[in-house]
Amino acid sequence: MSKAGKRQRKEEAKVRRAEERRREARRRQIMRLAAWAVLLLSLGYAGYWAYGRITARVTWQEFSSLGNAHIPNPSTPHIPYNSDPPTSGPHTPYLAKWGIHDRPVPKEEQVHNLEDGGVIIQYNCPEGCPDLVDKLKAIAQRYDRLILAPYPGMDKQIALTAWRRLDKFNEFGEQRIIRFIDAHIGIDHHPR
Repeated sequence: MSKAGKRQRKEEAKVRRAEERRREARRRQIMRLAAWAVLLLSLGYAGYWAYGRITARVTWQEFSSLGNAHIPNPSTPHIPYNSDPPTSGPHTPYLAKWGIHDRPVPKEEQVHNLEDGGVIIQYNCPEGCPDLVDKLKAIAQRYDRLILAPYPGMDKQIALTAWRRLDKFNEFGEQRIIRFIDAHIGIDHHPR
């Protein structure tokens, strides 16, 4: 092979290597741009989600704490509760059983469950409301530290309670109920 042929091959190999380096640099640049795009989209979505959570309208009321005093049993006289159903105050030293109840749970037992990070869903259906109870049961079964029970005489059809928090309303709203539960369940309220 002549010197000119060798030189031409070297030049062609040099051109191929330069072209491969340009392609590799272009591929790395595209990958970097794609990574930045994914990061920016993720941050944008997270910001949008956080903004929605921060600005969402809170539907529940907050009450002053009436403390964590223990009383021997539900019939022991004590100070009146500042909410109905109660959200804090005197309570029994024992918990009501977590889960679904067919009968009302004594207020003094409820409060201890709230202190232990529980949430209570209660309903008032003077003429019966099996469809509503079935919907509430479906939600209640998803959680461990939750009680579902009737609460006769309440001024609304549904009440959600957590320590110092109460939301009462008449129309079933699954998202409203889940939002309340997720915001309050599992937070221990024993004095430190």
